[in-house]
Amino acid sequence: MAAPFFSTPFQPYVYQSPQDAMTPFQILGGEAQIVQIMLKPQEKVIAKPGSMCFMSGSIEMENTYVPENEVGMWQWLFGKSITSIALRNSGPNDGFVGIAAPSLARILPIDLAMFGGELLCQPDAFLCSINDVKVNNTVDQRPRNVVIGVEGFLRQKLSGQGLAFITAGGSVVQKNLEVGEVLVVDMSCIVALTASINVQIKYNGPIRRAVFGGDNLVTAILTGPGIVFIQSLPFHRFSQRIARAVTSPNMRENPKFFVQIAIFFFLAYVVIVSSLILTDV
Repeated sequence: MAAPFFSTPFQPYVYQSPQDAMTPFQILGGEAQIVQIMLKPQEKVIAKPGSMCFMSGSIEMENTYVPENEVGMWQWLFGKSITSIALRNSGPNDGFVGIAAPSLARILPIDLAMFGGELLCQPDAFLCSINDVKVNNTVDQRPRNVVIGVEGFLRQKLSGQGLAFITAGGSVVQKNLEVGEVLVVDMSCIVALTASINVQIKYNGPIRRAVFGGDNLVTAILTGPGIVFIQSLPFHRFSQRIARAVTSPNMRENPKFFVQIAIFFFLAYVVIVSSLILTDV
């Protein structure tokens, strides 16, 4: 049974593997997208746990450890999942499966054979894959490329000759860098880049900026040749804006907030002074 393609501005695509196998897929929706993949009998899709949105009745789902995905102690210590889900069409007819982005994100289809068989991505960028795709979470050991925080230590590498789907927040821009061409990008805005690009990390200003407003604190200097995908709204930046709006009221929204803080420090001062006077007596 073929999956009906719903009315969206995105046209269906057909992926042709190196073995000449044809796999139709379609990206549905606007901001929080879904990729719908057609599966012939015995074909399967490897996806992140919890990403399955819908599937035909002939699809069997199994939560399993995938040997070709190199995951282990680093991923487990940083709270990452060390398993994947395999969605296999066990029926005699064609089936379909819908894989959803985990947040307000766009889904990018990446044919690794067109990128030299290797792509470096931001952590947790991988969503699902067809055919030969290997996911490796690696640590960049070069000191100049170490960024404070887990997301700076753990980088995701996709390799193989299959089709991978990755997620990106906001609008996505693809930049094709020529030999020697330099592009400066905010570190958090990099979705993926080819291994041929030289990356240098730069800290802008003193470390106190990280405490008193650390936006654009770390930038990446990219030197071509190669291709880089840039996102306008990284998830952590989006979540930070929401957290600030909820937990950090300003004077206009809550004029009593700073008055309460001033009263608190005044009372603390009175208590400290009183305790010192009584101690002297």
